[in-house]
Amino acid sequence: MARACDIIEKGGVVIFPAKCLYGIAADALNPEAVARVFEVKRRPQDNPILVLVNERQDLVRLVKQVPETAVALMDRFWPGDVTIVFEAVDNLPGVLTAHTGKIGIRMPQHPVARALIKRLGTPMTGTSANISGAQGISRVRDLAPDLVNGVDLVLDAGELKGGKGSTVVDVTGDTVRVVREGEVAEADILGAVAKNH
Repeated sequence: MARACDIIEKGGVVIFPAKCLYGIAADALNPEAVARVFEVKRRPQDNPILVLVNERQDLVRLVKQVPETAVALMDRFWPGDVTIVFEAVDNLPGVLTAHTGKIGIRMPQHPVARALIKRLGTPMTGTSANISGAQGISRVRDLAPDLVNGVDLVLDAGELKGGKGSTVVDVTGDTVRVVREGEVAEADILGAVAKNH
């Protein structure tokens, strides 16, 4: 863990375990490190990367406001499998947000992911450890060789749960919108928000 943190602090890139799938961690506030994540994944530049936070207070550095709908979702699903899309503060790296003005944020459940962010003290990228467009990976041995060769360290936590990854929910508009249905069903998302009104 100490080595992983040291690498990330110096602008490096690390593959780490999230709850369902392996992810790629870099310092989310370091544009060069984020650019490396895009490069390693061969991810289109117009596809923003979600970030992981250790606690809700971390949102202050990242988002313009936290709507009530977001609070309802965090109360119900964080830490866990829901990524919430907020309006990003203006000083975030454009490469991170893909110049959309929005940022997707999740508080992860996996103990290694949580410990890594806590130790870092800064938000880190949480995109899945796969070549863009390919399936997410739940075992290190299934990682694409190009990916493994393109990062500085792989933290192997054995076989993970697998699954669809997080459900992505946009709270920036007048109504809550499920952008991608993942581990949490759209009905559960809308139910949690409705209960709050």
